[in-house]
Amino acid sequence: MTEGQNTTGSGESHDFPDLVLAALHDRHLVVNQAEVDKLQLAVQWAIMHPVESIDTAATVDGTEGELAIAGPGAPLVAEFCVADLALALGMSTDAGRTYLGDALEIRYRLPKIWAVVVAGRVAVWKARRIAQATKPLCVEGAAYVDKHLADQAARCSFAQIDRSVADALRQFEPAEAEKRRREAADRRCFDVDLDQVSFDGTVHVDGELDIADAIDLNDAITAGAAHLKDLGCEESLNVRRSLAAGALARRELTLDLQVPERKRELVIYVHLADGAVAGVENTRSSISVDQVKAWCHGTNTHVTVRPVIDLNADLHTDGYRPTDTMREQAILTNASCVFPHCTRPSRSADLDHVENYDGTNTTSTNLAPLCRGHHRYKTHAGWTVVRTGVTSFTWTNRYGYAYDWDTAHTRHIR
Repeated sequence: MTEGQNTTGSGESHDFPDLVLAALHDRHLVVNQAEVDKLQLAVQWAIMHPVESIDTAATVDGTEGELAIAGPGAPLVAEFCVADLALALGMSTDAGRTYLGDALEIRYRLPKIWAVVVAGRVAVWKARRIAQATKPLCVEGAAYVDKHLADQAARCSFAQIDRSVADALRQFEPAEAEKRRREAADRRCFDVDLDQVSFDGTVHVDGELDIADAIDLNDAITAGAAHLKDLGCEESLNVRRSLAAGALARRELTLDLQVPERKRELVIYVHLADGAVAGVENTRSSISVDQVKAWCHGTNTHVTVRPVIDLNADLHTDGYRPTDTMREQAILTNASCVFPHCTRPSRSADLDHVENYDGTNTTSTNLAPLCRGHHRYKTHAGWTVVRTGVTSFTWTNRYGYAYDWDTAHTRHIR
């Protein structure tokens, strides 16, 4: 690449460093403003879909509910509006629900932070992080956080956000603060992951300790690492700390503890094509025959073998409910819910008739997994779907926006 060659793909040429920096600054401002615009449009979308917009007369009672996706005092929204917003933003329905809730939380419960976001002084992602922490707070607690963080939101750390929320809880919801303290104490743990030994013979150690215990442990390991250095150990500080942890354990453990062997449970779905292993459920990855042999011949391993199902067979039944084999075939064909951006596993999903059941079309080509939420969207929220391939579908919402979905991507087509 020659000096001054354009690499932005914009057709502009920036021949000097100051021009490159100026262009980067301009792009940064554009991106930030676009994020603010998106947040404001999300609020506008929610305002257009209040709970009063639910047409109970035109739908079966209870088919569409109301969502409380922000804290107390923020407006409720009609449930089915979320998917349209999410797909417009290139998100899953769950991510879109979170985004819309964050927008409402900032707009209605954190007005001071909303003002600095709209003014461009605080990044949207930072405001969303604050909003996600304040949603469980009462109105007074959210106002407390808003007041104390608005002026420093741009530079405050995540720890500061959490401390501000904790202060609000102690002042306005002491019972909830005590409950959280007890729950945090119950999360204490110390794990040595002996099931994942690296090729070099190391393992990962992880834990969450009481602060007093953590300080004592850190002091002991720090002292041990320093002692090893005094004895002439030339390893790095991190390595000496790890050696000190082992030395600490050997000095304190006096019992000859034997860890009982655990039988490994292995359930494999193997898809065969011309005698070759094509893939395994859960990972959806290709593996070799030798790998399967190694699993099966491993000591202390219990292997469950499932019948092979031809994924290309067009199975059918005369009734509405698919057979167990048809359900298994559909699950193995599409590993997740087939609604755009959804990743919920198909094994826990409903098996839906792509074209409405007409008494004759319970067939492999007319069945696809949909999680319960997106099954309801298809049935009651005006979404239509056309199957375009074994693992591909085109979804269209009530506003005419269409999305192609397959196992690799979701793409907006019109």
